[in-house]
Amino acid sequence: MRRIMLTVAYDGTNYSGWQLQPNSRTIEEVLNRAISELLQENIEVIGASRTDSGVHALGNICIFDTEKSRIPGDKFAIAINQRLPEDIRVQHSEDVPEDFHPRKANGVKTYVYRILNRKMEDPTRRLNSTFCYFDLDLEKMRSAAAYLIGEHDFASFCAPKSQAVTTVRRIYSIDIEKDEDDMVTIRISGGGFLYNMVRIIAGTLMRVGTGLYEPEHVEEILEAKDRQAAGPTAPAKGLTMESLVFEKEPAPEVRGENIHYSYTIDQRSLLKSGNSMVLIHRCEEEEFAGLVERSVHQAFRNGAKQVFVKDEEKTGRIRVGQVFGLYRIRAQKRDIFEAVFFGKELEDDSEE
Repeated sequence: MRRIMLTVAYDGTNYSGWQLQPNSRTIEEVLNRAISELLQENIEVIGASRTDSGVHALGNICIFDTEKSRIPGDKFAIAINQRLPEDIRVQHSEDVPEDFHPRKANGVKTYVYRILNRKMEDPTRRLNSTFCYFDLDLEKMRSAAAYLIGEHDFASFCAPKSQAVTTVRRIYSIDIEKDEDDMVTIRISGGGFLYNMVRIIAGTLMRVGTGLYEPEHVEEILEAKDRQAAGPTAPAKGLTMESLVFEKEPAPEVRGENIHYSYTIDQRSLLKSGNSMVLIHRCEEEEFAGLVERSVHQAFRNGAKQVFVKDEEKTGRIRVGQVFGLYRIRAQKRDIFEAVFFGKELEDDSEE
């Protein structure tokens, strides 16, 4: 058995998104057919991002397994491209370990949303950008975007039909620029995104840019945790998944902080002993259970064999036998508790 990873670029205009759908043409369907014909095997790819209908990509990642093929890993791209339509192209291919999974590996995902901001439309850019007649105030948009940086509950920026296990996500950066051809780009990098999250952020920032919202209102939208509080979902054609860069080795520490809580996942002993420590520095009572579950889950996902938890703010909030979602507190030594997995892991829905 071999596992092959592909980096795929596509114009999503003529497709009903990435994921297989009955009676609809999708990127996944076309790739499955092309690779199956090439290898004479039944191939089913697994994508890192199941992009929505009309959304484009420059660097979506997918994997597939082959039992028979001896094609060198870096040659799959050329061979597959010969069987693909001109609006889909494999940019890179390589062998990866058999246990590698693009939805379970940590990484930084970057999306770009494009807005043509001028008085007249340009038909040559209609397929990969949305059009805005009103002048956008980029400084106000940048001020509003600053409220979204970091770890937050993005329930207000998530489509209602999402089946995400948690709506907490972390955004690393949001850059907003305008070029000499009047194209505004909103480039967002994060650890993962909810269904329609980037498009709702773009729609909300456009309202700030046109003066319908003040920048400070974005913080109120976050705190509302209500989709109705945010702006509209911007059109799909303006969105492109630009890249996904996987983490090569665990960071020594993972920190999360906002007005509701602050924590650290100490991973300095991870590679040597397989242990990680979750330190809760401060946390509001109503956020505590969810924070413990998410941080312990992240520690295990990052490769820990044992995860310990310490509440630095308040004693008594963690007890032996206590359950935090899929994790149970098994043992205690002084003020340090061991958390163990006992439930059935759910696959989180991180989609655009």
